[in-house]
Amino acid sequence: MSSLSRARVARRIAAGAAYGGGGIGLLGAATVGLVLAEVQLAKRQVGNGNSPHPPSADGLYGSSFAAADEPLRLTMLGDSTASGQGVHRARQTPGALLASGLAAVAERPVELRNVALPGAQSDDLDRQVAVILGDPARIPDVCVIMVGANDVTQRMPPTRSVRHLSAAVRRLRTAGAEVVVGTCPDLGTIEPVQQPLRWLARRASRQLAAAQTIGTVEQGGRTVSLGDLLGPEFEANPRELFGPDNYHPSAEGYATAAMAVLPTVCAALGLWPAEEERPDVSRREGFLPVARAAAEAASEPGTEVTAAMPTGPRGPWALLKRRRRRRVPATDPAPTPST
Repeated sequence: MSSLSRARVARRIAAGAAYGGGGIGLLGAATVGLVLAEVQLAKRQVGNGNSPHPPSADGLYGSSFAAADEPLRLTMLGDSTASGQGVHRARQTPGALLASGLAAVAERPVELRNVALPGAQSDDLDRQVAVILGDPARIPDVCVIMVGANDVTQRMPPTRSVRHLSAAVRRLRTAGAEVVVGTCPDLGTIEPVQQPLRWLARRASRQLAAAQTIGTVEQGGRTVSLGDLLGPEFEANPRELFGPDNYHPSAEGYATAAMAVLPTVCAALGLWPAEEERPDVSRREGFLPVARAAAEAASEPGTEVTAAMPTGPRGPWALLKRRRRRRVPATDPAPTPST
């Protein structure tokens, strides 16, 4: 599917989410029987989410920095990817990696809270946001949401998926938190999945990722394409980057994802160098209609999209950035528990 075609589909899904439509499906009706058969086979071959419960990484990171200021507050929301399912040590989870990296860049302690739920779909974001906003004295400075894979595998209508994500971003932004969304990963590279499910999963994943980007940017958030999470690097080296269940990332896989997300988290908080906020033509960065930017980001892992000019010849515009990845600094051996 071309970038323009993907942009049109993403815009239709996002419009349906905004205006209450629900009839746009990710998979054609003629393929449903075949896909269901392939899904059942794939579930028997992959871990099917049954890896040990993720370790708790909540606590204070960067405690060696002077604590004259209040710690920055980072909160993770979403599904098993956000929670760090598939690894055994707290420091290997994406939340811990991002908290440690953010503390190093800000030279300031970071308080991490993770409310993500393994197996969650986008409709669980309503509950997760309610938990976060239940304590007005601890509103996060930045929230990272990773969600969407279960929406595809459980065949949630994409309009419904995007509607819940957009509402979550809007509520968090209204409360004063910056929001970074890691969009739906490329499920077409899960090793045991065969054709035609592999092709359909990839197409569905990218369509949803593009629509998530539109919904997020229109509510004032930023997105980072997480195709890398199960994308080309995983396809080339699955034994290293997938975990024992062949479904969730390994420690190395989560580190790869954290390196892609960290620059956007820092930029959202105004911690990135000002010169890097300008588009770099040599990296094919620039301003595009939001649907076109969303479609391009969905097919290129690690690409950031954020709101730019409010309107343009073809509607809202966005800034597409291909940020240079930064290696995540070593995590504290153990976070200081929150009080």
